[in-house]
Amino acid sequence: MKKLILLCSILLGALSLHAEPLYPFKPVKVADGIECVIGDFNPPTKANKGFVNNSCWIDIGDGLVIVDPGPSYRFAQEFAKLAQKSTDKKIKAAVVTNYHDDRLYGASYYAQHHIPVIAHRNIVEDIKKNPGKYERLKHILSPEEFKGSKVVTPDTLFDDRYVIQGSKRKVELLKLTPVSEEHSDIVVWVPDVKFLFAGNIVFNNRVLNYTKNSNMKGWIEALKKIEAMHPKIVLGGHGSLMEPDAYKTTLEYLTSLQKQVKAAYANDVDLSELMKHVDLSKFKNLKHAEHLNRHNAKDYYEQLDWE
Repeated sequence: MKKLILLCSILLGALSLHAEPLYPFKPVKVADGIECVIGDFNPPTKANKGFVNNSCWIDIGDGLVIVDPGPSYRFAQEFAKLAQKSTDKKIKAAVVTNYHDDRLYGASYYAQHHIPVIAHRNIVEDIKKNPGKYERLKHILSPEEFKGSKVVTPDTLFDDRYVIQGSKRKVELLKLTPVSEEHSDIVVWVPDVKFLFAGNIVFNNRVLNYTKNSNMKGWIEALKKIEAMHPKIVLGGHGSLMEPDAYKTTLEYLTSLQKQVKAAYANDVDLSELMKHVDLSKFKNLKHAEHLNRHNAKDYYEQLDWE
């Protein structure tokens, strides 16, 4: 009898592991039929379990479109169940706005369930060239939390524009410039409510990450194209702002960075002295400003050798 009680306790304990969600989502309604969850403003940690991205579901009438599958199979599984329970509709497609681990790992859940995973064609090369990008979450999440998470190549690829047509609305996937933060960056546009999910083209609440893969001219041009679309709601890939001008902080930051670093480079300022000639104090209230300002200025300065 004692053995039976012990066995039941173990089984109940095992079941309870998945009874409580790993990710306690708090969806925010951003427009009719569109709800999003906002990730932590910090890098992936054991506390946030890699949930640093923003993700959304969009009701298109005869189904749902998921925007950015998230950092793990488990994340995508829980988010998909919440979306379906909230709307009583099936998921028709999952969109990945760039190749980063906090967006792509969750695609393994949708691929396993034969749901189309859509991304820009450049994502294939981005995945191949950046294998190290997929190492950190393996070490942050526990084996159980990371279970099922795989790097999957999206099965539906496009070049400039892709339209998902539902019975009540359409969703447009747009490639604004060849390169912005990454080669695979895209935005998601819902024209009937003028909602723009800008992915990593727009950052809020924290400083953006300019890397060797980024292109200053292309990123600024993409932001100006967003401005020309006159959106009513803009949500970036990171951050909680959703105002029509939520792209402006990113645009102002990049414009200031470009102008000051170019001037320092033209005046032969040594890289070791660069931050004495670059003042980004206007953005000091954004998270991770001190570290990322130096990093961003250095990476852009080094790119100027090749312009």
